[in-house]
Amino acid sequence: MIVLKATQDKALGALQAVSGIVERRHTLPILANVLIRKQGSQVELTTSDLEIQVRTTVEFDGDAGNFSTTVGARKLIDILRSMPADQTVSLTANGSKMTLQGGKSRFTLQTLPADDFPLVQEAADFGPAFAVPQKTLKHLINQVHFSMAVHDIRYYLNGILFVAEGKNLTLVATDGHRLALAQATLETDIPKQEVILPRKTVLELMRLLKDGGKDGSDDQPIEMRFAGNQAKFSFSGMEFVTKLVEGKFPDYNRVIPKNHKFNVTLGRQTLLSSLQRAAILTSEKFKAVRLSFEPGLLSIASSNAEQEEAKEEIEIDYNGDLIETGFNVTYLMDALQNMSQDMVSIDLNDSASSALITIPEQTGFKYVVMPMRI
Repeated sequence: MIVLKATQDKALGALQAVSGIVERRHTLPILANVLIRKQGSQVELTTSDLEIQVRTTVEFDGDAGNFSTTVGARKLIDILRSMPADQTVSLTANGSKMTLQGGKSRFTLQTLPADDFPLVQEAADFGPAFAVPQKTLKHLINQVHFSMAVHDIRYYLNGILFVAEGKNLTLVATDGHRLALAQATLETDIPKQEVILPRKTVLELMRLLKDGGKDGSDDQPIEMRFAGNQAKFSFSGMEFVTKLVEGKFPDYNRVIPKNHKFNVTLGRQTLLSSLQRAAILTSEKFKAVRLSFEPGLLSIASSNAEQEEAKEEIEIDYNGDLIETGFNVTYLMDALQNMSQDMVSIDLNDSASSALITIPEQTGFKYVVMPMRI
């Protein structure tokens, strides 16, 4: 039976859309496979890692009838990648094997029964659905994802907090040393919902979400629904179900400094370039830079164990007191690299307090970074 027949780029695109979560090594061999379910001309592709499940449905040519099986996702992708984009490929089922054919190339792959594939049990108590443009959500995630913790013992920090309330959608990420918050306005009011999405889910959403193209023509909205321990996203013919991180996220409003004494607004790219140069001479373990704010001038200095030093100076519009403070240069660069705006604003109280970085033309973004002792 010919399960699907299509051009290489169409078949590869459908498989790549669902295969980002597939681990190369897993305790359950079947989780390295993609579940293929054929109903008429519609082919449903599903992958799972027991916590996240991704599904897409695509129209393909092929024989009539229904069929289902599972086959190695990565092998299928690697083979398809090696073929020309405009070549017609076919996937044929015979017994416990599948044959992938394209031009004069032919590959026979082992399958495992579809009934053995462990589908994620969907929650019964999903809250009301709400939608935002994919471009908006992707932009929000881009602005905060770098502040997520990695393998932190405080497991609730290994992800992003989603807060939907009224007409606001707020995303927050923190690793205990810095915090990023981004906010967007929704078109409809929704009751308050607060969930923590796991790190792997966040990175997969970043990969899958479209940014609307140059003319915004393909910016279909993404529909979101949250349950007690699960979230569900539907967009662009995809269905994405994920477990949530359980736990209490820190009160981010208490972390964001208020009533600053001093403010500096300067060019984002100028600051980023200076920090990148200064970072070259920081030590591998101690990624510290010293920032000195004085009237009309910002000095950036770094040094390392070999007693090498770097110094950068930027002219700024500042008339406040002299403030000397230290920061992890990576934390500053992460924020600046994930912005596209021309100008950036830095608010400070004194040498020992956190810095608040904002974007003058975008009120919904806040980035807090703790100082370092140098």
